Amino acid sequence: MTDRKTELAANLAQVEERIAAACTAAGRKREEVTLIVVTKTYPASDVRLLAELGVRHVAENRDQEAGPKAAECADLPLIWHFVGQLQTNKVRSVSSYADVVQSVDRKRLVDALSGAAVHTAREMGVLIQVALDADSGERGSRGGIGPDGVEALAESVIAAEGLRLDGLMTVAPLAGPYEGRPRAAFDRLAEISSRLRAAHPAANMVSAGMSSDLEEAVAAGATHVRVGTAVLGVRPPLR
Repeated sequence: MTDRKTELAANLAQVEERIAAACTAAGRKREEVTLIVVTKTYPASDVRLLAELGVRHVAENRDQEAGPKAAECADLPLIWHFVGQLQTNKVRSVSSYADVVQSVDRKRLVDALSGAAVHTAREMGVLIQVALDADSGERGSRGGIGPDGVEALAESVIAAEGLRLDGLMTVAPLAGPYEGRPRAAFDRLAEISSRLRAAHPAANMVSAGMSSDLEEAVAAGATHVRVGTAVLGVRPPLR
């Protein structure tokens, strides 16, 4: 086993222990939580090693990096998640490899994704990104739509050809009433998710929590956690 593969295996084992312990503490089954490894800034060779170690879900947040990496790893049995803020002019490219887009926060983006999905004859999963630092009708500082806009946007996704409404995503806010309170933020997302599932039972995915706060996310009912640094190491600065 290469040094890098050994390192990744050890890191994955530690993250697995954290998720399992968080599930036990929350009275949940381990299989209720899916690990998504965020591979941004790391090479396709790391994605290959992760796949060899059993990882099936990977995430990227910049199309200019994700597109070539996904193409290089097209032979692997992976589910690709796009988690970054997405401009409509990148939608055609993202739709060629992303199985799930987790950062949908406006109708214009829904329309663009639908058109691209139809063009490529693919069905794409969509998560509505909820901004818990946004006022009514506004977008959050890290993307996302305010809680009061979720219902209408969900209806847009449901009506859009080629798209599948899978659920909700959030990032713990850096400002506003939930600053420094990830558990409270994730509890709020769970409330919004409960309302969404009442109308759309299949939209049961709740993506929340990262390396620093995955335990709080699991405690609040997250079904998917997005972990990068704890698996791959501290990221090199972007040039």
